[in-house]
Amino acid sequence: MSMRSRFYALAAHALEDDRRVALVTAEIGVGELPAHPRHFNVGIREQLMIGVAAGLALEGMRPIAHSYTPFLVERPYEQVKLDLGHQDVGAILVSTGASYDAARSGRTHQAPEDVAILATLPGWTIRVPGHPDELERLFRRALPGDGRVYIRMSEEQNAAVVDGDGLVVLRVGSPLVVAVGPTLSEVLAATSDLEVGVAYTATPRPFPRESLRAAAGGDVVLVEPYLAGTSAADVAAALIDRPHRLLSIGVPLGEFRHYGTPAEHRAAHGLDARGIRSALEAFLRPLPARG
Repeated sequence: MSMRSRFYALAAHALEDDRRVALVTAEIGVGELPAHPRHFNVGIREQLMIGVAAGLALEGMRPIAHSYTPFLVERPYEQVKLDLGHQDVGAILVSTGASYDAARSGRTHQAPEDVAILATLPGWTIRVPGHPDELERLFRRALPGDGRVYIRMSEEQNAAVVDGDGLVVLRVGSPLVVAVGPTLSEVLAATSDLEVGVAYTATPRPFPRESLRAAAGGDVVLVEPYLAGTSAADVAAALIDRPHRLLSIGVPLGEFRHYGTPAEHRAAHGLDARGIRSALEAFLRPLPARG
């Protein structure tokens, strides 16, 4: 089952099981979600979707808003900032499409900038699950609270679920390669014969700084499925008193004016095993001697 299908099933159950839960959509996913008195489909009006979610939160509800990544984060950013953040009310925003899952639909459906954008706002917890089971765990954990939580779903997923929170160390070594969300399988394939450490997180915000500090013996390679360098400042802050180098691998900043499949875009951005391996080999290559 994909993350998206798992979410639709979870949202349907949440509406039935918890009278506090309300679901707000803007056409996306409506055909997969139940008709319900607390399911509000506002049409193609994403700013209104966030405004309605905020109004429901002000009335004590636990709103869940869902759409494609650019329609959930970028288009209604002002409402996310003011209606939710400035009024200090909570909601669960669940996106689909990730950075380039909807590459066939072009740039309008792509948003590799989403985590960086939301990270500029205070009070947000950002989850990037790498497996449907992780999505379920993180979604269920978000439901009872009142905080502002962004869950970023993807059609890409790791071969296996990772148990644990924060930063999970899968292999000890240096440099430490930190895989975020659905990048883990590609990272493991890229590093299978390298003496490097590998760690995993599905929570880039708040970034697990203390765990990174405990796990990293030196240099760090950060592999994120969105804009490259999004969490670079957090790595620098965690290791502020230690000499280290940082390699940030992710979607490059720029306009990628091509359609295609998610796999083609992943490879073009250097986020497949081959691209990650190439970047790692260049990073590990000894620096030329000064003369």
